[in-house]
Amino acid sequence: ARSLGYKAKPGFTTVRVRVRRGGLRKSSPVGGRRQRHSGFSRKVPAKSMQLIGEERVGKAYPNLEVLNSYWVGEDGQYKWFEVILADPHHAGIQRDNDINWICDKSQQGRVHRGLTSAGKKMRGLGH
Repeated sequence: ARSLGYKAKPGFTTVRVRVRRGGLRKSSPVGGRRQRHSGFSRKVPAKSMQLIGEERVGKAYPNLEVLNSYWVGEDGQYKWFEVILADPHHAGIQRDNDINWICDKSQQGRVHRGLTSAGKKMRGLGH
């Protein structure tokens, strides 16, 4: 976590998120018809599981900014990631010259604009 920007100081938080593996599931069609072409379970997302997890955490913690994330584990049904969050309003973050760039207005909602490492990878930038 430290290699991805985490520091053991106030203002930093890690959150573990669980994402279901496999293709995206759509709701089952209602009414009688052939379901072969209705795309029930084989919709392949353009986003990685890691990015989906980051976005869910960013939505759940609107006062924090997503810094980065990393894989923790998986089983047959789920993948787990730990997401590193920083509080841009915390004085300890604002005073730290290594990380106070995240306090800029341009970094607000960065996870939803594809500015994290997983988001840049999904967009084909720098990887």
